[in-house]
Amino acid sequence: MGLRYENLDAETRAFMLEEIEMDVASERVYLSARLNQRAQGNWPDDLRDAARSGSDDTLACRLRATTSLNRTELRRNQRGGVSPAQVPNNAAEVLAESEFNRYYVRGLCRRAIANGIPRLEVYRAKAVTQPRPGSERLIGLRVDPQTVLIDVRASAGVETALGVPPGPGSGITVRIPR
Repeated sequence: MGLRYENLDAETRAFMLEEIEMDVASERVYLSARLNQRAQGNWPDDLRDAARSGSDDTLACRLRATTSLNRTELRRNQRGGVSPAQVPNNAAEVLAESEFNRYYVRGLCRRAIANGIPRLEVYRAKAVTQPRPGSERLIGLRVDPQTVLIDVRASAGVETALGVPPGPGSGITVRIPR
């Protein structure tokens, strides 16, 4: 089950779509090496569809249903070499959650800026069995939407410098403060 996005509505979705289109136009959409070649070509459309009317759950379902992920990948081994390994069973969920959340955060930052909302609040949007201490420290933090937007835009495929959102599987995102 994906994240519970408290501010995922028509306004946020419109900003998400603008962010996706900006990345498509500048060829900055993150293409995971776990996506097969066909899926990499479809990925921008899959992101758009999820942003228009879906969620990270619907995006993950699409990845699984269309067999979009490679079955194996190359990983570094303990001796410093590289060897083939099975792609984890939850790879579709991790990729979908991570990338949908990034566009959600970007869209919500744009919404906050447009509406004069000075801060967004970091919260846990998904229960996790073993929360990372770094993620736990972020909960309740109020962040500047302009700063977060710049950071998330600049960190496609890697963790953000500010840690919002943190890495895949954290269950952390942002909301308009209550």
